[in-house]
Amino acid sequence: MEEYRDKISRPWDTCKEVPAIEDEHTPWKMIKLLKIISLCFVAIIVFGLAFCSKASFLLLVTLSNEGTKTLPDDMRPVALLCIGCIIISSSVLIFFKSLWKACYKTSKLPRSSTIAMVLFFEFLVSMGSAILTIIAMPHLDIVTNITILSSVAVLSALLQVITQCTAKETNRFLAPSITALILILLGYGLFIYLYITKDLDDTKTIIWVGLAVGGSILMSFNWWENYFRLISQNSSSVFLSLLMRDVKKCQNMLNIMSSLLRIAVTAAVLGAYVPLDGMDWKIVTSIPSRETRIIAIIIGVQLVSSSLCHWFSLVACKMHALRRCFILPLYFASLAVMVLFVVPVIVYYQDYKTSLNGTSIDFARYCDQVVNTRNQSLNGSVFPDLVLDVTHTLCFLDMSEIADIGILTGLSISWWLGLVLATLHLWYLTVHRIQRTQDLFVRRLYEGPFIEQSLLLNTRFDIQTRHRKKINRFETAMVYLCATMWHETYDEMMNIMISIFRLDKYRPKTEPTHTDFIFETHIYFDDAFLHVEGSEGHHLNTYAEDLLVILAEVYGIFTNIDEKYFVKKQHIPDQKIIRTPYGGRLVITMPHGNVIIVHFKDKTLIRHKKRWSQVMYLYYLLGWKLMGKHYARWAKGADEAELKAAVQKEKHNTYILALDGDTDFQPASVMLLIDRLKMYPLVGAACGRIHPTGAGPAVWFQKFEYAVSHWLQKTAEHVIGCVLCSPGCFSLFRAEALMDDNVMKRYSTKSTEASHYIQYDQGEDRWLCTLLLKQGWRVEYNAASDAYTNAPEDFKELYNQRRRWGPSTLANVVDLLGSTSIVSKRNPSMSKPFMFYQLFAITSAVLAPATICLLIAGSLTFVLALDNNSALVLAVIPPAIYLVICFKVKSDIQIQIAAFMSVIYAFLMLVVSMSIIGAMVKDQTILTPSSIFVIAMALIYIITAIMHPQESHLVFHGFLYILCIPSAYLLLTIYSMVNMNNVSWGTRETKPAGGAATPDPAAKETKAQKAKSSFQRFFAWCKCCKKNNYRAGTVQAPVNQDNLIIEVEQPERQPQNTIVDNSPQEEAPQAEPVLHHPSQCFVTQLQSKSSDMQLVEESLDEEENKFFIDLQKKYLEPLQDDKERQKKITNELRELRNKINFAFFIMNCLWLVATFTLQLFEASFSITVPKVDVNLQYTGEDVQIDPIGFMFILGFATSVTIQFLTMFYHRINTLIHYVAFLDTEGTDHKIQPVEAYTPPKKVKDSKKMSEFDSISDTKSEVSVATTANEDYDFDEDYDFEEESDDEFYDDIAGTPM
Repeated sequence: MEEYRDKISRPWDTCKEVPAIEDEHTPWKMIKLLKIISLCFVAIIVFGLAFCSKASFLLLVTLSNEGTKTLPDDMRPVALLCIGCIIISSSVLIFFKSLWKACYKTSKLPRSSTIAMVLFFEFLVSMGSAILTIIAMPHLDIVTNITILSSVAVLSALLQVITQCTAKETNRFLAPSITALILILLGYGLFIYLYITKDLDDTKTIIWVGLAVGGSILMSFNWWENYFRLISQNSSSVFLSLLMRDVKKCQNMLNIMSSLLRIAVTAAVLGAYVPLDGMDWKIVTSIPSRETRIIAIIIGVQLVSSSLCHWFSLVACKMHALRRCFILPLYFASLAVMVLFVVPVIVYYQDYKTSLNGTSIDFARYCDQVVNTRNQSLNGSVFPDLVLDVTHTLCFLDMSEIADIGILTGLSISWWLGLVLATLHLWYLTVHRIQRTQDLFVRRLYEGPFIEQSLLLNTRFDIQTRHRKKINRFETAMVYLCATMWHETYDEMMNIMISIFRLDKYRPKTEPTHTDFIFETHIYFDDAFLHVEGSEGHHLNTYAEDLLVILAEVYGIFTNIDEKYFVKKQHIPDQKIIRTPYGGRLVITMPHGNVIIVHFKDKTLIRHKKRWSQVMYLYYLLGWKLMGKHYARWAKGADEAELKAAVQKEKHNTYILALDGDTDFQPASVMLLIDRLKMYPLVGAACGRIHPTGAGPAVWFQKFEYAVSHWLQKTAEHVIGCVLCSPGCFSLFRAEALMDDNVMKRYSTKSTEASHYIQYDQGEDRWLCTLLLKQGWRVEYNAASDAYTNAPEDFKELYNQRRRWGPSTLANVVDLLGSTSIVSKRNPSMSKPFMFYQLFAITSAVLAPATICLLIAGSLTFVLALDNNSALVLAVIPPAIYLVICFKVKSDIQIQIAAFMSVIYAFLMLVVSMSIIGAMVKDQTILTPSSIFVIAMALIYIITAIMHPQESHLVFHGFLYILCIPSAYLLLTIYSMVNMNNVSWGTRETKPAGGAATPDPAAKETKAQKAKSSFQRFFAWCKCCKKNNYRAGTVQAPVNQDNLIIEVEQPERQPQNTIVDNSPQEEAPQAEPVLHHPSQCFVTQLQSKSSDMQLVEESLDEEENKFFIDLQKKYLEPLQDDKERQKKITNELRELRNKINFAFFIMNCLWLVATFTLQLFEASFSITVPKVDVNLQYTGEDVQIDPIGFMFILGFATSVTIQFLTMFYHRINTLIHYVAFLDTEGTDHKIQPVEAYTPPKKVKDSKKMSEFDSISDTKSEVSVATTANEDYDFDEDYDFEEESDDEFYDDIAGTPM
């Protein structure tokens, strides 16, 4: 310590200002409590549902026994019919589900040999199930019936032994499988001995016993696929390989055929057995009400509980709670049912013995005197009759004999232990977070009569080695974090830098603790250079300099973590700075070994603006880095087929995380997005929950707007179709999807038509998603993945942002709707019903101005006591005037007028709200259509907020949102449509710095002056670059003046951070730095600025240098000024604007005129609804509703209802994912002490940071980087049509839209 004392500089300056690093957004304690509650709830539900399913089924079996009194003997066909319905219930469900999938997704036909083999096994299974449950079990005792269901594991145990013996490695579950087989066979032996030895001459008993054993063995063929899959992998049999491949690829068609076969076989067995046993089907049509009620309750409980048990079991596995919530509850369900049936029998028997006052009576006499001689009770409780009916099944045996009790107990224990040992491998099964259903359960079917056995035996069987688990070769994903920057503030850049460094600590590269993914960060800084008079090279602007300062500051924060007070600040290692053909590059190695590469772009060397930065990193990371190495191997003579497979696998496991320069995120958020792409191969992109940050009314409005759009709109799109827009501020994209045909290549095309500027350049993230959707890729939304980004705080900035988003959204949705047939065929997630849902949504958005006018007219009618038509005319006049003004004045004046009108409309909306409440009070009823609609919408939003407890406070911003509805849906719509031809960015524009010279717009350079200045800049740059990495003349410095605005009336500045190709912009000049050494270039500039982090200049690799030169020539060459083309595009944009506005506002006018006309003839065309009071009494008045308005309200209510219901589905999915994440990653909320590196510049009002080590120091037992198995083959083995979404919800019954 002494040696450091003299080395500490400025000991008097030890006070620090440190940005928050703890996760102040996520309520971890509440989430951990919610996890515990969820796991307990699921475990209890699985146990309870399995218990109800089994108990109700066994009650039906008992009632079908001869001699029962609850259901007379002549009504046995009713009980048998119910048993048959239970058997085929799952087949009916899977038939309709597979039929829907075959119609809307895939309907591949298998080979004839596969059909024959599958149908043969299905015939055996259905025959065995029907024989066992319909014919044999009604003649057995209740204890045997409870446990004989476990004997269906006999063939599974045998196949486990065969599978493990054929494996090439020593496994650890061979002994349990052999023991399970022996125990089940022992149970069969005891069962046969117990029944046959009672009366060797009883032929019927021998037949029942034989049918029971044979039926259970045939039933055990049900899970053959689970083991043939592994046997085929370890065998050289071509037939088995083709069989299993067909079974996987043609599952829908096979399920349709097998379901029909099962239904037919069950019906045949049931239909033949009833008359053969002397029963009559006619009794089914004349069942008394008491018996009908008993039967209906029992079968209803059985069907519902079986289906829900299957679904909740799947939920338990996806939550990574296999042991606690799946295996143990199902094991104990049979024991609990045994207790339920046996204990009341013993209690009733003992009570009867007690009532005899000491008189001895054995069980056989008890059966003769009490059980068999009783009469049917038509009144009172059913429970005593049910207990005595259960007792009746045991009367065949002499339960007073210890030998009989011992044998019965022995066979029960043998069968139960056999099932436990046959499923012992499940305790060590590798289950990944949100595992796909088809990877958990081999078959889609569950068996209602054997619910716990079917769930346990249907779960995937894997070979387990003696080293605890089989070592699977999981693929490590490569994640590229790609952020685009331009004019971000100091605090905004601080946020994203801390987020990246936090991820570096979470997944270190130097001492990795996980192998699920590695990452690399790339930041593309647009227009980072400026020309300085007297300097030999271009210099970085102040924003780029701030980034360097922030990097050094954050580096210090994440390295100085010593708890000691008197400590030397750790030295920041030297970093690299490189000259490149596009400008410059800064390479920062973070404390834990991961790399940040900052690409400073010079707009005179490479095309600038956001979309072109994205094109740059797509071709660099996916084209050069990913494909380049494989082409190099191919050039050296590597096997082409092997290379193709390697390329496909790497593309599939490479992801790009698109970020904005101000995004604040947590490592957990990245992991949750990676999970979606890992588990579901057809997912091309996934986005998280975006939270706008900032202060002021504009931000409050956006917070509620973002919340509602995520809570309802995105969840509905996710569940019933696909998310149409994955925002570029925080979205994860799969490289395979981006590199697909017509995606990356088309995304890099220049805008050549007026419509391109609107669709391509005003919302690049939405257009990219449109390209992915058209190619069949799925886009998803993960509500558990949170990210925070700054929102516009100014009214003008908000309007300009939405001016870009509105037309772009309209253009992309119309593009998708126009290709409905192609898209629905190519993309299995986008069905035609979903496209109709989108058609209604876009129609509602188009008619929003007219709808708001009608809303305002209604309030004027109530407040001013005007007639409907006068109020409508008065409501239309202000927006009509504003529409005319927008065509005549500049955009700034339009926004000022809109701001003034927004205030007026806010007061009017307050009156509207009060008028609705006043109408309800005045009429003494809430049962009018408008009142019901308003109250229902309020309840939906409140319940939705409650379902999002972390964000429920945002509902209070809803009051401001209501007041701003006219501004958002009337004035803003008019502004965005009229200014559609303005393709400037409109946000993050920078005012000229103080003291900066303002160029004279009238002063124009001659061609000679332009050429001279360009050559001067070029040679100055070459002179400064002493270590020139490419030959002079290979990169041209083209003539690239800031273009003119592509706008008709209102010339505005266009900022750099835009995706417009050649849309002109007038860049605000920045203050020139004061240089002590005018000859320096950006390298020496940064080296002089960076006192805490030394920058060492290095050279760019020659091949990479050539790549950027070629990329610049092919796609990213700076756009030349072409006045003729600019004029042409300007005219085309104006014409397009006029055409779209004409159609847009004509539709609104037609809507208003139709309403106006219907109001004129209200008596003839209106729908009359009687008005009732709070007591539902008719008040004598009627409410008149025009048909068009009624249909629109009905459609809107239907849309909101769909969103509301899908929100519940999505919340369950989010909860499952979150619980699984916490269970596999673990949480450690003890924040390590952090001593911040004293920053050169203070951090002001830094955004709240997520805790960087909340989940970092615990090892996951289960890797998330997963493939279905180690022999993953992207072309054949993966079934891409299966469950790319959360289709496990459909396993209950229905099918998605």
